[in-house]
Amino acid sequence: MTGDYMLLLILCIPFAGALVTLLLRGGEKGAGESSDGKKKRDIWTGLITAAEMLIFASLFVIFLAGGRTGIAFDFQWEGFCGLGLHLCMDGFRALYCLVASLMWMMTSFFSMEYMGSYTSRNRYRFFTLLTLGATVGVFLSADLYTAFIFFEIMSFTSYTWVAHEETKEALRAAETYLAVAVIGGLVMLMGLFILYRELGTLEITALAEAVRSHTLAGESGAVRYRNLFIGASCLLFGFGAKAGVFPLHIWLPKAHPVAPAPASALLSGILTKAGIFGVLVVSCSLLQFDVRWGALILFLGVLTMFTGALLALFSVNLKRTLACSSVSQIGFILIGIGMQGLLGEEGSLAIRGSLLHMVNHSLIKLVLFMAAGVVFMNLHKLNLNEIRGFGRKKPLLNACFLMGALGIGGVPLWNGYTSKTLLHESIVEYRLLLASANAGVPAGGAHASQAVAELSRAGIAGSPAAGSVLSFFTGPLWMGIVEWVFLISGGLTVAYMLKLYICLFLEKNADKDRQKEFEGMERYMNGISSFALAGSAVLLPLLGLLPHLITDRLADMSSAFLNAQQPEAVVAYFSLVNLKGAGISLIIGILLYLTVVRKWMLCVREGQSVYVDRWPSWLDLEDRIYRPVLQKLLPLLFGSICRIADRLVDSLVVLLRKTIYRDSKIPHELKEGTALTHIVGSVLDGVTDYFNHPDATEEELAEEEYIRQHMDGKYEHKLAMVHDDLQENGTIIRRSLSFGLFLACFGLLLTLLYMLID
Repeated sequence: MTGDYMLLLILCIPFAGALVTLLLRGGEKGAGESSDGKKKRDIWTGLITAAEMLIFASLFVIFLAGGRTGIAFDFQWEGFCGLGLHLCMDGFRALYCLVASLMWMMTSFFSMEYMGSYTSRNRYRFFTLLTLGATVGVFLSADLYTAFIFFEIMSFTSYTWVAHEETKEALRAAETYLAVAVIGGLVMLMGLFILYRELGTLEITALAEAVRSHTLAGESGAVRYRNLFIGASCLLFGFGAKAGVFPLHIWLPKAHPVAPAPASALLSGILTKAGIFGVLVVSCSLLQFDVRWGALILFLGVLTMFTGALLALFSVNLKRTLACSSVSQIGFILIGIGMQGLLGEEGSLAIRGSLLHMVNHSLIKLVLFMAAGVVFMNLHKLNLNEIRGFGRKKPLLNACFLMGALGIGGVPLWNGYTSKTLLHESIVEYRLLLASANAGVPAGGAHASQAVAELSRAGIAGSPAAGSVLSFFTGPLWMGIVEWVFLISGGLTVAYMLKLYICLFLEKNADKDRQKEFEGMERYMNGISSFALAGSAVLLPLLGLLPHLITDRLADMSSAFLNAQQPEAVVAYFSLVNLKGAGISLIIGILLYLTVVRKWMLCVREGQSVYVDRWPSWLDLEDRIYRPVLQKLLPLLFGSICRIADRLVDSLVVLLRKTIYRDSKIPHELKEGTALTHIVGSVLDGVTDYFNHPDATEEELAEEEYIRQHMDGKYEHKLAMVHDDLQENGTIIRRSLSFGLFLACFGLLLTLLYMLID
């Protein structure tokens, strides 16, 4: 082990803290945990997360002040799990580890009250700290193999969050979550194999140089590029599954409504960003400035952005709406990553917008899910018709939820506006480059001219091959569609957040007695929960009010990881052009709310208006496509293939036995048993005959021999029967699933021992 051991220590703190939670006891109280034990474990969990946050805050200050650039801290454990463990720290990692640890600390404080009525609280604490350690491991990873190890640990430890309540709905959602994680992990591992074979390295900082040195011109270069693209696509599948990229987003709307609200905040705010971390590595290092890759990411981003926003608008469940909103915001982030691929070195605004929207979305969802947790903690309900009016006369909850709603809606002076402005500017910039290239007039200086030339050489701008797929998805028509889908998706975001805010804080419940109960709640959360919620909410307008002082500096410290250049000019966030884009989305959102939500999604029943779920059930991808394919179609298909193959093999074996390998006609061939059972049985039969009848005549011996043969009394026959029974039992055991699993586990154990000893 070499390098900065501090990184290993930081990584081990949450894992060690998780083990200590199992040892803390406060005495027994009946069959459960005593209140003293609960308090000790809550305090311990809060201390561990706070310590981790303070460490990363110190590192963040160092990088923000410019004291360190590039990879400042590095640690290697050679031979760990074969390829070794490699950790590092730079500006981007310091920033996102700070965001992650801050969210863990706040949710740990909030969980002290929220989890009070839950069972298995210590299991929740234990796996929460394990997941923190795994998530930190992902962000500190200096190579894709290390990222893969911690990514898989994170997937399995966070599974318990979704299954925590152990209800039928929770277990089914956890099943979906685990299936997506496992399948995504296997595909990701396949991608790592391909990339390691092609490049000989998985080091993130070495990927770009390895691609340049291994990709040659001519036919061999095209083959290698194709292999790299396939490997990158496998990684995109695995990381995208965790990020919630369409069409692998299915776990988000199912998992969030059943998971505890603090866990939902982490699932949405941080674990999805661990997936985006992998997408950034592939896009900014492996296929840096690749037009085809950028077009693919942009296409997936548009689908994810619009689909998630549409699902959120139709939802009538508070946490499901926020979950679908997360899908949409992941789409916004992908838009910027894709635009960097298209713009090349001109794409600094796009990738900076993606980074800032990652941070903004994490903090916004921390606030919104904790606010939703306050509602559920008091009512144990999430349906909008049942929680309607809960927030009336609750100014703190109202203000905090409003901060989150304004932030995610992209309203000027809140943090979401800053990042969405950069993303929108990148789309506009690319459209201007296309127009300039087609007109033959360079625009935007030297870098822009270079980008136009690259686009022209790639056959994107000014090409007669307008009918090709790549030309369309990088051409002006498609980019016009992208811009309007971007603005409409922003409007959908405004519409569904208006729906939630008005439902919770302005409308009254249909049940007047229930509404009086809501408004009479003087203590709906304690001081620690109030601190966690309000302390998180105050960051949102702070980041939005001071974009040049704070958010631009956050992007600057992460530019090395993102391979992004400094913008040539300072972005005028509050110029009329940028305010116009936000204004269009706000107007679209208000119109959608007044027409679609108020006129169509609200209907009158028994004299009361109620929210109705208008989303068609047949559009559920999981129930209509994924489960039928995985549970019915694939077993039927492969089962049929196996049965056909089995019959063909059996027929071939019979044919061979009757022709080339037909049974021997040798007179002395044994009818049963083996040569060993025949010899041993014959000896035992002879010894038995000698001692039982030493003076018997030949006629008597022949008679007894005949009786033994027909009464199954010969030892030769008995041993043959025992041999056949043992062989049959052995065959049954070898063909059993349990024996196969035993051998698989034994093999994995030997492999693990070999790697540890080696």
